[in-house]
Amino acid sequence: MQKDKLLIVFPDGVGIRNYLYSNALENSGQDLVLLHHFDKETLDYLKSFKEIHDDIVIPDYTESTSEKFLRELICLSRLNHNIKITNNPTLLFNWNRNHKGFLKQLFYKAVEFAASFYKDYNSILKLESRYAKAIRKNPFFGEIKSILSEVQPAQIFCSHQRGLTAATIFSAAKDLGIPTTTVIYSWDNLPKARLALRADNYLVWSEHMKSEMALFYPEIPQNQVVITGTPQFEFYHDKENITDKDSFFKAFSLDPDKKTICFSGDDVITSPDDPKYLEDLAAAITNAGLQEEFQILFRRCPVDISGRYDAVIGRYKDLIREAAPLWFFHKHSSFSTIFPSFDDVKLLASTACYADIVINLGSTMAFDFAMYGKPCIFINYDSENKANPHWSVDAIYKFQHFRSMPDKKAVIWLNNKAEIIDKIRLGLASGINPEMKAWQQIVIGDDRNASKNIKKQLNLS
Repeated sequence: MQKDKLLIVFPDGVGIRNYLYSNALENSGQDLVLLHHFDKETLDYLKSFKEIHDDIVIPDYTESTSEKFLRELICLSRLNHNIKITNNPTLLFNWNRNHKGFLKQLFYKAVEFAASFYKDYNSILKLESRYAKAIRKNPFFGEIKSILSEVQPAQIFCSHQRGLTAATIFSAAKDLGIPTTTVIYSWDNLPKARLALRADNYLVWSEHMKSEMALFYPEIPQNQVVITGTPQFEFYHDKENITDKDSFFKAFSLDPDKKTICFSGDDVITSPDDPKYLEDLAAAITNAGLQEEFQILFRRCPVDISGRYDAVIGRYKDLIREAAPLWFFHKHSSFSTIFPSFDDVKLLASTACYADIVINLGSTMAFDFAMYGKPCIFINYDSENKANPHWSVDAIYKFQHFRSMPDKKAVIWLNNKAEIIDKIRLGLASGINPEMKAWQQIVIGDDRNASKNIKKQLNLS
């Protein structure tokens, strides 16, 4: 008897880790069909981890000017609305004003002008109705509808709520009566006003994220928002994902007799001064003569392939070791083809397991290290000679997702570079704080049963 088909939409590659490397879709009882932008090499790699019945490349999509105008107008109008309901002006950091070219600048000036007329929430919902009609006029909609009619999936699952083409795919599914489910990919996504698609069900990490859905998208019924957790933290509970200690330390020329400080980088937009922070850390250790006590293991942001750290690493090559993320990344490829290898899942888990403490600027890595009871230091000062004079660390910790922190004691705050050694010693002596465990529970929720919960929601178990 022919199996039902579960069509999985991958708007980009980042969802691969959570939904193909985990057990969320394992032994589903349904044939898995991928709708994607991946190349053959990527598909061959993925098929080595998951039994994939079929795959379909998402057709080329050319967004019309009217579609783009409505989409960006909805985003800015929602951001303005979200600022009003949260009293948090930093939400506007999610609106890009740095556009190159006269026509592009003119376009976004027009969007900003139009947004001044859409302050009432009902008017925003009317804009979304207009957008839903606009995408149905694009030839891409007809192509997607034909694909779905031919495949006839029992249901559709999307790995990320933000994908540009996902809105059309889910609209076509709605017209055909195909049930749809999406996940809210990360803990900071909802306030950013980039919920591109409309689904029958939305899977979120925790009660906190469900309450955010009610706040930012009150038109979506709460019974369509389901708390499942996210599979990305389940990997830490599997001992198979931890490289043995001797092999790990040997691979990165680490000394097992020294304390290992992990410095984890952010992307260049979020933290343009990360190389300077890394240098501050290395200089503090060197100036204090503590090279025989401490060593630095550096993990950069996976999508940052710039050379901005090279000079610092070169100057402190005897102190800094780099555990480069093991992602498939072609320099000239689109974001949709960037994704982590399974070996990177093991590398990240092993890094969090064996490093003694992590330092970064407000990164989710705080939660990764908390899985092993390791403390986190948040950088909380501006570097001298900032790379971007308009950027300040002061704005970062005012971002909406940091309001979920129940107590500032959840992390150790590094308020200036003179404190570096003292704060490291404090973290190593005190370990993880109970407040961090409380924050972890608020944001992550169930870190052991997400795959099981997702399978149950999709009726796969």
